[in-house]
Amino acid sequence: MSQNLVSLNFTADDLAAIDAAIATLEEKFAPLIDLSIDDRRGLTKMGDKSELLCRQTLMVLAQDVDSLPPRYDLAEAQRDLAVLDALRLRFSRLRLLMSRADDTEMALGSDILSAALEGYAIAKAFGKGAGLDALKEAMAARFSGRRRKATAAP
Repeated sequence: MSQNLVSLNFTADDLAAIDAAIATLEEKFAPLIDLSIDDRRGLTKMGDKSELLCRQTLMVLAQDVDSLPPRYDLAEAQRDLAVLDALRLRFSRLRLLMSRADDTEMALGSDILSAALEGYAIAKAFGKGAGLDALKEAMAARFSGRRRKATAAP
């Protein structure tokens, strides 16, 4: 096999432990929300530049709570900021893990496809057979419409 980007081996115990860890994450992160695309577009978003302003504003408001209107919930804004601070590192770690998972999934798929194409070429070179005929049909369906048209000579 000419390509082998990744070679992994997980035991049944490893997979059970991974499944248990994911179940724990799903349970603990159950309160997280799922926004629609329209909801995301309509939100006022706090970026890196505005975060300092937000933090400073909440600190200033905390110094003069009595002047705030009753409907303004400073405590909720402060809780939101504290939760964001507590979760940010964890979200970053999850994003990094998901990025590695995506890359590993892509590499495994590429290794499998490369091995199958190489194996098909070997099988084709060995000759005919009932299994090879079925494989040729499957490969023809897989690559139908992908051949380049020969260009006519001028």
